[in-house]
Formats: sequence, structure tokens, C-alpha cells
Amino acid sequence: MAASDDFKTELRKDELSVNSIRNALQTALSEAIELKITTWVVPVDDSGAAPEAPRPGNRMFTRINIVDGDIDNEVGSQFIGNGPYAELRQFHLGQVQESREILQQNLENLQQLFSVLIGTLQRLPQATVRDQPKRPSLPGS
Repeated sequence: MAASDDFKTELRKDELSVNSIRNALQTALSEAIELKITTWVVPVDDSGAAPEAPRPGNRMFTRINIVDGDIDNEVGSQFIGNGPYAELRQFHLGQVQESREILQQNLENLQQLFSVLIGTLQRLPQATVRDQPKRPSLPGS
């Protein structure tokens, strides 16, 4: 199951609690630290089937770790100089730039979500009825 599905599952629980909200946010944040952008040219063989993995030199790949600030780039030989895919280099760079803008917007939205969540949690009683352990009832009580 994808992290986004895990996040939604936690938030859809019948008994939504502070713990389920915390679990949902931990799931979302654990998967949100890395952004990967891949531009891959897929040559089709005579049968019309595409390979499952890029051939050497047919891929550009960028990985951005938003926690550490690391950026790794891989540029295949077919995208360099007068290579047949050189014009796609600018496309890939545009995708990287657009992803940074999307990431910035997502971080701002996440900050707003945390502000709302903290405000909501501060208004909740320390323990709700559903968070209390159920005590067995005595006969006649």
C-alpha cells in the first residue's frame, strides 16, 4: 500500500484519535522527505514492447532530499552534447523546477495543517471517553 493510502486509512478510522492522527502524519512525513524526478526515453523494440528498465544513457534522474538538502543528478550520455535526446534536458530541468515549486507549496500547506491540528488538539479534553479503558461493570450497577 502506498504511503498516501496508509495516511488516508489512518484518518478514516471510525475512532479517530490523537494517536491515529499522529500515525497518519508520521506516515506522510516519512515518505515526504525525498522527491524523485525521472525523464526516461523508452525505445520500443520490433514487437512493440517497451523494456522494464531504461537502457544505459537513456535516463535523466534527480533526487532531492528535503531534510538534508541533498540533490543528486544522473544524466545519461544520450542527453549530453549532440546526443539524440539533448533537447529533453531542458524539459527535465523544467520538471525539477516545477517540482521545487510544488514542494514549497506543499510545505506551506503542511505548516497550515499543523497549525490547525495543534489548535484543535489544544481544545480537546486530555482524554476522551473512547480513549479510556473500558471497565467491567458490576452486577446491579
